[in-house]
Amino acid sequence: MKNSSSHPSIWKRAAVLGSVCALSASLVAFSAAKEAAGTKPEPLRIQVSDAPLSTAARGFPSFSPIVKAVAPSVVKISVSSEAKVSQMQMPEGFDLRRFFGPGFQMPEEFQQQRGPQQRHMPKEQGVGSGIIVTKDGYILTNNHVVENASTIKVSLNDGREFNGKVVGRDPKTDVAVVKVEAQDLPAMAFADSDKIEVGDMVLAVGHPFGIGQTVTTGIISAKGRATLGLDYEDFIQTDAAINPGNSGGALVDVEGRLIGMNTAILSRSGGNQGVGFAVPTNLARWVMESLVNAGRVERGFLGVNIQDLTPQLAQQFKLDAAKGALVSAVSPDSPADKAGVKSGDVITDFNGKPVTDSRHLKLQVGSTTPGAAVPMNVLRDGKTQTLTVTVKELPGDKVADATPAAGSADDALHGVGVSDLDQATREQLKVPSHIKGAVVSSVEEDSVAYDAGLRQGDVILEINRQPVKNAEQATALCEKPASKVSLVKVWSHGGTRFIVIDESKAG
Repeated sequence: MKNSSSHPSIWKRAAVLGSVCALSASLVAFSAAKEAAGTKPEPLRIQVSDAPLSTAARGFPSFSPIVKAVAPSVVKISVSSEAKVSQMQMPEGFDLRRFFGPGFQMPEEFQQQRGPQQRHMPKEQGVGSGIIVTKDGYILTNNHVVENASTIKVSLNDGREFNGKVVGRDPKTDVAVVKVEAQDLPAMAFADSDKIEVGDMVLAVGHPFGIGQTVTTGIISAKGRATLGLDYEDFIQTDAAINPGNSGGALVDVEGRLIGMNTAILSRSGGNQGVGFAVPTNLARWVMESLVNAGRVERGFLGVNIQDLTPQLAQQFKLDAAKGALVSAVSPDSPADKAGVKSGDVITDFNGKPVTDSRHLKLQVGSTTPGAAVPMNVLRDGKTQTLTVTVKELPGDKVADATPAAGSADDALHGVGVSDLDQATREQLKVPSHIKGAVVSSVEEDSVAYDAGLRQGDVILEINRQPVKNAEQATALCEKPASKVSLVKVWSHGGTRFIVIDESKAG
């Protein structure tokens, strides 16, 4: 009874105490709000350091000094092309009454314009970049930047503008030279692009999208790339951001020297995805000097058909590695013919530089001054021979014709039919009179030969270095081969090539 009668008084005291506390809290909050309303907040205390980077901090380098040195040499090139005129004419027999009914009356002005009409298209505008390479106004850029330009405006970093004139263009390397009439321009120094290494840090400077000069940085990702389908390619690959408008801009090393001219990107989106390409300075400089001095590019000519070596071909020619350019044919009376080059030779060095493949030999020959006598090392029957060749100027479109290797390096004569190369067949296939051999009359589609690229109409010239004069001889050479792997030389579509026939891989 006692315990139960004491609880009501306890709850009453608690209720009173709670009311007092609540009132006190309200008075304190009101007092604080009143006090705050009458005062201003203190200013933000932000720490600011306006000192330049210290020497110790430059372990994480700033490229500002390099950019300041090279930026004046990179220009914006604005081009426009002439307005095009297109011919428009209504189709013969066209009659609007077919659509609006027989009562439709053709407007008089429409009847007067039934003949061919000219439609003027708007001018095309474009923006690219360029590099000042001489103080007197020579500017390096891409051919595709100025290819169809009727007017060229060159804008310098200091705000000056000049009218530009195309000195020369070379579509085979995508290099062009523009000239402006000015003196004491900030020319950029060239580096030896042969001495760059994968992993070197680089800066790309240009005018992407026409928004103004922009600098990006990255590294050299690879060298010697061939990706655009040009006749002469030896691109530097970089992950420095390159975008539309950067074409013709500079790729420089960390000393501010020009090592390449930004040219193209590989992208699925149309923008930068980390795969950009630049023409190396050694190639660009040679083309530029030829355009300025001769008004055209003078390329050397060797007079051979060449192809890349596969591991199987290297084994057949007793080579330690698949490096060099395999000669599949030598043009009569050509510089190579006069120097003693023979079909089956492997060119390993040209003019003191190693030859890695047929593309590099084509570049080396093309950049050789016509009339120069240069040394050349060839492997013949496993032995190295040194020849001296006097390079001539490229006639038309021939240098050292790079004949692609077969789609597969493995080939076989099983399933291949041959016949004699008579006059009717020779005329039908347009085989030159000096070509002797056995013509392929059929190739089974499930054979290794077919998979390797041998086709009906090809002419077999040699089997295992033995000449073939007719179908009977070709059949005899294949009846009892010493090995399941044979080396076959064929003529096809105006060129010759070697293929390896590996019967052990037949299905």
